[in-house]
Amino acid sequence: MGTSPELGIVAMGMAFGERRDVSATAADYVPDPEAVASLGYRTYHRAAPGVTAVDLAAEAAREALENADVTAADLDLIAVGNSDVPDYLGWDPSAAVARALGAHGTPTVLFTQACAAWSPALDHAAGAMALSPGVGTALVVLVNVMSEAHGNRMDFNGCVASDGAVAAVVRRGHPRLRRLSSAQFTNPEYADLFRIEYGGAAVPLPPPGRGLKDVSPMASVYRHFDRDPERFQAFMKEITARLADVVDEALARAGRDRSELARLIHINDNQQTFRAVADAVGIPLAHTNAELARSLGHMGCADQLVCLWRHIEAGELARGDLVALTGVASPGMHWFCTLVEV
Repeated sequence: MGTSPELGIVAMGMAFGERRDVSATAADYVPDPEAVASLGYRTYHRAAPGVTAVDLAAEAAREALENADVTAADLDLIAVGNSDVPDYLGWDPSAAVARALGAHGTPTVLFTQACAAWSPALDHAAGAMALSPGVGTALVVLVNVMSEAHGNRMDFNGCVASDGAVAAVVRRGHPRLRRLSSAQFTNPEYADLFRIEYGGAAVPLPPPGRGLKDVSPMASVYRHFDRDPERFQAFMKEITARLADVVDEALARAGRDRSELARLIHINDNQQTFRAVADAVGIPLAHTNAELARSLGHMGCADQLVCLWRHIEAGELARGDLVALTGVASPGMHWFCTLVEV
């Protein structure tokens, strides 16, 4: 009998920026530090000057390879997710990560679907293993380094942005941390939400007297709903309702149901959102990563795998436990769920 094409996670590695205290630094970012404090975060990570997303990604990848006892030469695929503004335009961070690892000739692929990049990156690795017999071991690397030239890490989407990376060595047929299924929903009506107005091909430079950050991404969200509180509240309800839908879809594809979930690991959102998500899916708040989010901050597409590994290290997940990794990402908007059996 051949090896199952299902992938499992062999080992992970992580890398973070310098730890910062939210209460001590909020005034550097916003005029109302109490508003940031109400989000529930205690600490976050900020990359030191000169440390790039590729630097953090490569550091996490090296640790994952060491923990898995494999080398770059053993890799058949490298999938990289980068959830913030890349280090350069017209440039492929996945190739840069491969170069940093010395993985010459290894196919690479890049995912830029904001905070959701983790899910299609895992899906791509799983699909490659299912379709290509020669793909047996892959490296999935997920990184977020907030570009403070383009946005404000404490005033952009109700989160405190954090800089970090996680890498996972995944292998065909590995019996632990098996990816069972995934589901996605996209509402294209919201394609323009949270976009950065200046710096792209459409508007390469800000108008005279304006800067890259002069157009608030949150202001654009309110404008989208014509500043109508009822429309905005309906949008907020849709966020959690759609999330519950993709969780149920992923469970159905795996032949499982909500009662079997041991934990739900969401993006490292604010505490109010965690309560809404827990209620929508019908899982106790204590069975989410809400507490971890308070100390980690929102690391874009790295959140889910970082928290998964932290829960395992803390002994909060046991072999056979069913975990839903979930996320909501914009622009898009996209809702994702990937099921993992520990």
